[in-house]
Amino acid sequence: MLILVLNGVSLVRNLDSLKTSNTKQAQADRVSSRLQYVNLLVTDADSGLRGYFLSGSDTYLGPLRTAERELDGQFATLKDLLADNPSQLKNLAQLQTLVRRRIGLMNEALGVYRHGGLDDIVAISRAQEDQVRMDEIRLQVVVMTGEQNELLAARSAAFYDQYRRTALLGVGINFAAIAVLVLFYNLIRRGFRLRLAAERALQHSNDHLETLVADRTEQLSVLSRHLISLSEEEKAHLARELHDEMGANLTAIGMVLSSVGEQLKDSHPEHAAALGCARATLHETLQLKRRIIEDLRPSLLDNMGLAAALQSYCEDFARATRLDCEALVEGEADSAGPMQAIALFRIAQEALNNAAKYAQARHVVVHLAREGGGLALEVSDDGVGIPPDAMRRPKSHGLLGMRERALLLGGTLKVERGVNGVGTSVQAWVPVPAMEIGAETLPNQEQAQEEMREKLSAPAADAPMALGGGAPVMRVPRPSADGHTRF
Repeated sequence: MLILVLNGVSLVRNLDSLKTSNTKQAQADRVSSRLQYVNLLVTDADSGLRGYFLSGSDTYLGPLRTAERELDGQFATLKDLLADNPSQLKNLAQLQTLVRRRIGLMNEALGVYRHGGLDDIVAISRAQEDQVRMDEIRLQVVVMTGEQNELLAARSAAFYDQYRRTALLGVGINFAAIAVLVLFYNLIRRGFRLRLAAERALQHSNDHLETLVADRTEQLSVLSRHLISLSEEEKAHLARELHDEMGANLTAIGMVLSSVGEQLKDSHPEHAAALGCARATLHETLQLKRRIIEDLRPSLLDNMGLAAALQSYCEDFARATRLDCEALVEGEADSAGPMQAIALFRIAQEALNNAAKYAQARHVVVHLAREGGGLALEVSDDGVGIPPDAMRRPKSHGLLGMRERALLLGGTLKVERGVNGVGTSVQAWVPVPAMEIGAETLPNQEQAQEEMREKLSAPAADAPMALGGGAPVMRVPRPSADGHTRF
């Protein structure tokens, strides 16, 4: 900015100098023109007077009258133009004296001619004084014109020198501006390089952090899937232990209590009544054992397959929550392996539990079908819907658990609003290896399902008639401590 200001000041000064020089030059031209005009007036007056002497016509006296009328004004103008030049003012005074003397002599000659005649004029002319007077006037004009030209030349030389210095200063300022621009460019380039290096370092750091976060996330996902798998294995193992060991023990206790009660029924009826209360408590314990086993590992899932387990669970869920729950199973769904079956069952369980707790729905549909080399499960309701960021919330444990179960088997899970933005749709897909069901497999499976139906319709094997009832035991759904519907 300072360089630009200096350049502007220099330009203004240069323009002022140029203006002054032009003014001086114009003034010098006007002075020269006025001097030449004064000389012309005197010369014309002298020539006109001579013509008058020769012809006697007053017409030739016009230049003399013009000179007398205009000379004073011309000298006044010259005095103004030469006000700043004392030497030229002195020359102007001398010129004015000579001109006035010459005009006076012309008027005297005119008077002599009119009174004496041409002979007296000829006598005066022979003295050659008139010629000398005219030469003095011309010489004075030449001197003043020469001095004016010298002054103009000196001023032009001074202006040229000043202009050259100004031009050199402008060139120097331009070089300085170029140097500043080059320095500024280098600074900008260096700053750009530094910023680019910083951005690259930041990008490298971000990439490293993203890789680290991805690794940690993958590790946590693997750990979560492992814990889910381990939890299901432990639940299955515990369910088998309860069914085999505790079931056998409770059955044995029931048989003993029944036998002793029969023996004491006649001799000690009060003891038989106490044993009856013990059998009732044992019956409740058996029911509790069944509910715990069903909660740990649904027996229908292992014995009759995923389709039957989902249908039964939907019926029990509808009775417990008074919601309209419909199960739709398309195609062969029981070809899924144990891991796929329990994963889809748990996802349906959690989705139905969320619908009962949060959705405020009236109708829920569970749809299971074969799709693209796997099983596709969709649980949809007509409730209030789900927020778009529900899967990203840290406390959405149920949704995260469903997603991890699907990812554990290489599948996917998507939670979104239902059709036309109404309700919620939970869509899970897990791959299932291609399995061919042969002719021998189907009869065996049908036989196992038939045996399971007979087992459910008959009195419980581990709660015989001796426990006080031939009626079948009904599984009643109830809410557990964690909010799930248990049977």
